[in-house]
Amino acid sequence: MDLKALYSDFSAEEIEAINALPRNEKADQLALSKNLPTKDALKEAAELSQMPYLEKFDLIKNPTAHLPLRLIHEYQCIPVNLKSANQSEVEGVDEVQCQSIPLVTLWPPNDQMNRWVYASCGKTPEWYLGDPEKINDTITEHFGVGADSLDESSLIDDLGEEDAVEDEDAAIIRFVNEVILKAVNDRATDIHFEPNRDALQIRYRIDGELIPIRVPDNLIRFQGAIISRLKIMAKLNISEKRRPQDGRISFLASESELDIRISTFPTMYGESVSLRLLNQKSKPLSMKELGLAEEQEANLGRVLKSPHGIILVTGPTGSGKSTSLTAFIRLINKPERRIITVEDPVEYEVPGINQTQVHPEIGLTFAHSLRSVLRQDPDVIMVGEIRDRETADIAIRASLTGHLVLSTLHTNDAPGALTRLIDMDIEPFLIASSVELIIAQRLVRKLCPKCAQPANLDRTHLESCLKLMRVEPSPENLNANILKAVGCDSCRQIGYKGRIGIFESLAMSEEIHEHVVQRHSARKIRQTAVAQGMRGLTESGWQHVVNGMTTLDEVMRYADVEDGETP
Repeated sequence: MDLKALYSDFSAEEIEAINALPRNEKADQLALSKNLPTKDALKEAAELSQMPYLEKFDLIKNPTAHLPLRLIHEYQCIPVNLKSANQSEVEGVDEVQCQSIPLVTLWPPNDQMNRWVYASCGKTPEWYLGDPEKINDTITEHFGVGADSLDESSLIDDLGEEDAVEDEDAAIIRFVNEVILKAVNDRATDIHFEPNRDALQIRYRIDGELIPIRVPDNLIRFQGAIISRLKIMAKLNISEKRRPQDGRISFLASESELDIRISTFPTMYGESVSLRLLNQKSKPLSMKELGLAEEQEANLGRVLKSPHGIILVTGPTGSGKSTSLTAFIRLINKPERRIITVEDPVEYEVPGINQTQVHPEIGLTFAHSLRSVLRQDPDVIMVGEIRDRETADIAIRASLTGHLVLSTLHTNDAPGALTRLIDMDIEPFLIASSVELIIAQRLVRKLCPKCAQPANLDRTHLESCLKLMRVEPSPENLNANILKAVGCDSCRQIGYKGRIGIFESLAMSEEIHEHVVQRHSARKIRQTAVAQGMRGLTESGWQHVVNGMTTLDEVMRYADVEDGETP
C-alpha cells in the first residue's frame, strides 16, 4: 500500500525512512513519528488503509496447512479463526472459506505479499491488522524460536548438495542469533541448551525462574550443529566433547553489547551448554531501585562515609550481590575518591572508577590483584568475592590500614558471614575490628502492575504466615491490602515482571563484637542483633508485600533462612 496516499502530512524523507525499515519495525517508527503509542498508530493506519483491526485473534487449526511456515515468519502474518476474534469489525465472516484466507499482520501488506500468499495456498488473502507484540509472541509460542531458519523445505528446494550445506550453515547461524536476541528481549539472564533422549530443550532464566521456550519440532536433527556453532563463537575446541570447557562470546544485539559467558558440560545425550548474558551497557540500579528499607539505607549511608572498614554483602549465587555493590560504589563515587574494583566478571561499567577483571588462568586471582591494588593508592576497594583465607586476610588488613573495602561472601544470612570468616582461620579480634556492616539479600519477583489483583487471603493462613516470618500479627498487618499474581500479555501470563531485593542489615555493636571474639555461634549473634532492632529478610519482604510490590508466596520462600537453614 502507498504510504503517500495514507499519510499526506508526511514528508518524502519520512515515508522513505519507514519504507526502508523491516516490516516488524515500521509500526514503531510510525508511532514515533506521530508521537502515539504503537497500538494507536496502527489503529489509525488500519482506518486510513480501510483494513479492520483485530484486538483479539486465535490461530486456525493446523495453520501451516493453509500457509507455509516461511511466509508466516517472513511476513509476520497469521491465519486466524475469525469466529473467536473481535467481531466488531468482521461481523458475519466465516472461518477459512474456500476462496479466501483471513490473515492478521502487523503492517499493511504490499502487492508482492498478496501474490506470494495466493501462489502458495491458492486463496485470496483477507488482511487484518493486529498488535505487533501479540503477533510475534503468537508466532514464537506456536512455531518456536527460529522455526523459519530451520524449516527444512527452505534448506532443500532446488539447491545443489554444496549449496544446501552452505544454506544449512547459514540457517544454524540465524537460529542461534535469534535465540540470543529473543533472550535479550525477554530480559533473560541465562540460556540453557539441554540435550535429552529425543529433543534438544532450550530454557531461559527470567527473573530467577527457568522457562522453557517453544522450539521447532525438528531441532534434534540440528543439535550437533547448534552446539558446534556456539563453541565456534566462543573459540572453543569443537572436537573436544568429553571434557567441560569455558569461554566467552562478544555479541552485538541492537545497540547493546553482550559479554556472554559460555560453559559446556558432557551429558549422556550430548553436550549441555549454558550461556550467562552480561549486558555491557546495562544501567546499574540506584539505591531506591534495590529495595532497601529507609533505616537500612540510612545505616548503609553512615558506614559508606567511613574512611575505613569492611562492608560485606552475602547471599547465594544469583541473589544480586554484585548489583548491590555497584549501586553502593555509584553512591560514593566522587572526584576526590580513588576507587578500584576487582571483579569476576565486570558486570557493570561505572564511569570514573578503575575496574579490572581477574584471570585465574594466568595467575591473576582476587588475592594477587588485591596486593597490586594496594600499591595503587586507593581510597575504596571493591573485591568481587572473598573465596579463600588469603583474600580475606588481605582485605581485612587493607581495612585496618585505612581503606574502605566492599566485598561479597556466600553465606545464607548476615550473622553467618562472621562465623564463615572465623572458619577461614581469620583471627576473631581482626574480624571484630574491621567488619562494620553485613548485608544479606535475596531477590523476589515483582508483581506485574497491569494484572495484579487483591489476594483475599484466609485470616488464619495469614496469621500463620506472619508467625513464620516473625512479623507481628497486628490488626494493621492482618488487614493489609495483599495482592496476588494473575498474568497478562504484558508479563507473558506469569504475573510477575522484574525483581526487587529483600535485605537484612547487621551493624557491628559492642555486644556483637564480644560474640565474635568469643567465637559464639551465628544463632547467638542473630538473637542479639534482632534484640537490637535488626530487620530480617522476611520482615523486609513483608514491607514489599504491604506496598504491593510482590506476593506473600514469594517472601515465604525465605521464611526458614533466618533459622540458619538452607532455603
